[in-house]
Amino acid sequence: MTATTTTTGPATTTPTDPAFRDRRPSRRVPTSRVVLYCALVLGLLATLAPFAWMFLGSVKPTGEIVAHPSSWLPQSPTFANFEQLLSKQNFGLYFLNSTLVAVACVLGNLLFCSMAGYAFAKIEFAGKRLLFGLVLTMLIIPGVTTFVPLFVLVSNMGLGNSYLGLILPFLVTPFGVFIMRQFIRDIPDALVEAARLDGAGESRIFLRVILPLTRPALATLAILTFLAQWNNFLWPLVIAQTEDHYTLPVALALFSVGANGTDYGLLLAGAVTVVTPIILLFLALQRHFVEGIANTGIK
Repeated sequence: MTATTTTTGPATTTPTDPAFRDRRPSRRVPTSRVVLYCALVLGLLATLAPFAWMFLGSVKPTGEIVAHPSSWLPQSPTFANFEQLLSKQNFGLYFLNSTLVAVACVLGNLLFCSMAGYAFAKIEFAGKRLLFGLVLTMLIIPGVTTFVPLFVLVSNMGLGNSYLGLILPFLVTPFGVFIMRQFIRDIPDALVEAARLDGAGESRIFLRVILPLTRPALATLAILTFLAQWNNFLWPLVIAQTEDHYTLPVALALFSVGANGTDYGLLLAGAVTVVTPIILLFLALQRHFVEGIANTGIK
């Protein structure tokens, strides 16, 4: 008799077998993540709600805006508020003034704050720690405490009711110096030392090595500076003594209030006009802005 052997292969399972179902990875979303997502969505809605109300209110007649109870969606949409806003005699001048002041302050901060940040981060000089300590001290001092001395100083310089008076006090800010110093400090010292060994001077190192690597921080500083100066109200209100130097926030606050009270439709249309350039700037630089926030240690 011949013995026969039976070879059995490894047991196979099909998707319908219980053993197969037990080995499939679970795709259940953790409860904590669901709660986190719900909280983030609620926070997003709470943040966007005022903007949505502003945009929808700008195309409502004044009667619908002040009606009680009010509705979110306009019953009779109209662009009369924007037409009234644009028909103002000096609206173009106000817009130009705001643009000039904001752009000049942005360019000044990008140049001077990055130069100061490079000096504090990569150059050793006497009194470096003391000077940077003064910069940090300026960060914790409320701006309102220096408002009156700054106004007196600018007035004594003869810069009242001038573009220089609107721009000069904000060409360099302690916050901008701090941002640039924090970012430049993380750039490897080996790059700077290699450039110095090649015979490059400090100005060339700053322009050719440092600036190209600081684009995220520069974008962050540009957005924050533009936002602050575009929305600045109190300083232009005090310095600009004639209408030809008014910026948009000042002009909007003045000509939206009439003999019959506040024209809310005109005010909301002006608010949309003021906020639109900021949104467009952020959308254009958002990738660099997020990277700059992450790399400069701002939380």
